[in-house]
Amino acid sequence: MRKGIMQCRCGLLLCVSLLLSGCKSHYVVTDVQSSRIAIDASLDAIQSQEALQLIAPYRASIDSMMNTVLGQSEVAMSRNRPECLLGNLVAEVLRLSAARVLGQPADMGLINIGGLRADVAAGDFTVSNAFEVLPFENSLCVLTLKGSDMKELMANIAIRGGEGISGATLVFNSKNEVVEAKVQGQPIDDNRMYTLGTIDYLSEGNDGLHALPKAVKKDCPDGLTLRGLFIDYVQEQTKLGKKITSQLDGRVKIIDN
Repeated sequence: MRKGIMQCRCGLLLCVSLLLSGCKSHYVVTDVQSSRIAIDASLDAIQSQEALQLIAPYRASIDSMMNTVLGQSEVAMSRNRPECLLGNLVAEVLRLSAARVLGQPADMGLINIGGLRADVAAGDFTVSNAFEVLPFENSLCVLTLKGSDMKELMANIAIRGGEGISGATLVFNSKNEVVEAKVQGQPIDDNRMYTLGTIDYLSEGNDGLHALPKAVKKDCPDGLTLRGLFIDYVQEQTKLGKKITSQLDGRVKIIDN
């Protein structure tokens, strides 16, 4: 009996094998063509009413939140190098926010201009504006640097052609060489320790800021995103009856050789 069953199983496997071998495709790929489909506003002309009805209540809720006015911007603020209004403001927010770790503002604040993704218009500043300017989930990092590493950081910034800084001044020439660098109005002292409020992305040495991973101390508290800190700052200014503002004061300057 067992022998018969084994023979049947073997026969069945043989039949399946023959059938599969007889199902080979005779088609051969001779050409492959591709094209790009633009995912942009042109697709708005082809809308699914069913999909629009589905997302309508969620869109209304999100729009209501994103259109909330947080405060007022006194001036239009752009982002560019070597110095810009928006970079100065965001760097100041980081310097002040370091007080959440240090108990006082840091010596210096630093933000990369590439991390600022939109300009700010004069007038209403909304939650949506905050997300447009700061779309990434970057968080606050407070670093302690040796004076020698702070000098290297200034050299890194000069090579980049400038970044947003607060509490410091930097002058460099057309060859991107540091001519003068000061923190809190004083030349950088190799024998001093300096505190810096920045973001986690830069603390890892990204964007050519290779001096930052050399920090002797690094504290990146959970939950303190730069966008959240900026929103807090705008709301605090509003409560004080103030508008957010900034000014150009030559803190980052390039001169001829």
